[in-house]
This record gives sequence, C-alpha cells and structure tokens, in this order.
Amino acid sequence: MKKPIPVGVSPRHAHLNKEDFHRLFGPDANLTRTHDLSQKGQFASEQFITVATSVGRIENLRVLGPFRDGSQVELALTDAVRLGLNPPVRDSGDHEATPGITLIGPEGRTEIQQGVILALRHVHMTPKDARDYQVVDKEIVFMALAAPTPNSVRSSQRTVIFGDVLIRVHENFRLDFHLDTDEANASGAKTGDEAILFKIGAAPLENDRLYYPKKRLYSEYDVRKADNDGMIILIERDTILTPSARDLGRAKGLFEFR
Repeated sequence: MKKPIPVGVSPRHAHLNKEDFHRLFGPDANLTRTHDLSQKGQFASEQFITVATSVGRIENLRVLGPFRDGSQVELALTDAVRLGLNPPVRDSGDHEATPGITLIGPEGRTEIQQGVILALRHVHMTPKDARDYQVVDKEIVFMALAAPTPNSVRSSQRTVIFGDVLIRVHENFRLDFHLDTDEANASGAKTGDEAILFKIGAAPLENDRLYYPKKRLYSEYDVRKADNDGMIILIERDTILTPSARDLGRAKGLFEFR
C-alpha cells in the first residue's frame, strides 16, 4: 500500500486580481502576508473582505495570495445556501457559467460577474509523487480517510470514502489532499489527518505499463491512438502538446509526467 497522504481542510476564502484588490483596499494598499500555506508560493494575507448577495452576506473572508488573473470566491455548500447561491463544483480557476457576487472591502466595493465556486476536492502532488502513486494530472481517484493510529488524534471514528477527487500535478506542489469545511465536518477530518489514495480496479504496475512511442511533439492523433492501443504517453520537461492533444489526454488520463 502506498503511504497515506496528509489532509488539509480549506475554509472559505477569496482570491483577488490586482484591480479588484485596489478597489476594495485602496490604490496604495499592499497584499500583506501573514503566513505561508501548504502549497509553495501560496500565503494567507492579513486582509479580509465581506461577500454579499440580495439574500445575505458573509463577513471576514480571508484573502489569499498571490494575486490571480481573475477574482474567485471559494465557499462551502452551507455558505452558498446562506447566500442564496447554487455554485457548481469546479477546479480552481474554472469560472465558466459560475455565479457572481458583491465584494466589500474597507475602502470600496465591486461586483464580479462570475467566480463563485465550490472547490472540487483534490490532491496536490509533484510529478515524482504522481509516478509513485501511479496517477496523472487531471485523473479522478478515490480517497479514504485512514484509520486512527496510536500516534494520531481524530475527531471522528467514521470511515469515509471520497469520490471525484481530482489529481493536480505540478513541480511546485506539495503532497496534500484538500477538503472544504463541510466535507471535513461531515467526516470528522482535520488538517494533519491522513488519507489513502486508491482507484477502482487494480492499478497497473509501472513496469507493466505500455508507453506510446516517445516523441517531442504529440498531436490529437497520437493521443487517440494511444487511447485505442491502451498506452500511456510520457510527458517530460521538453514535451510539446497541441491544445487538442492536451485537452483530450487530460480528459482520458493518458499522461504520465516525468
């Protein structure tokens, strides 16, 4: 069995682009770091905002850094119900057809037309981690809360298996399984707990995998042929993918990163 993966519980929060930040905090304000988060380069700031709809409002939403290209509000489902919203479950940054909301800061307010999501539960990992766990970027897996050990303290003895868990692979990531507060409260999970990654059916051993012939550039044709032949495409630092090949390969889970 592969080693357990640490759990991180993510409370509601906001990511802002630079323009929205200055609308809320003033033109001379700076996004001020208070402490680093589990993922490299990500941090909690000392700034907080209020989010509001015609139905209600939630205060003291912490702003996380660094700045994003598009502002985003990540809520738990109970938060969304309180605000009269029905946001979709999405990967971070996927804002298509998501609701907007009013953002209120100490120096002003602004409306975002989209960007409110329920975060898709996910595992951050490096390419080496992905090889160790025999998964690829954008693959969907299951995570099971590990049983308590003599050295761990758990707030619940429930056995819970989470489905629809997205694998996110990047060389700067640190191994971490992220849940929102609703999911954590329902399962009794806490930051620092451990979970086991698994897939339905026996995962192929790395030595048994069939690899598509190595190329520098892969097209959609290559991805479809690899899929038809039951092969994996090895993605290295200098590999080039056409946009259609990238999208299809991620959707089908055909990439292994080295």
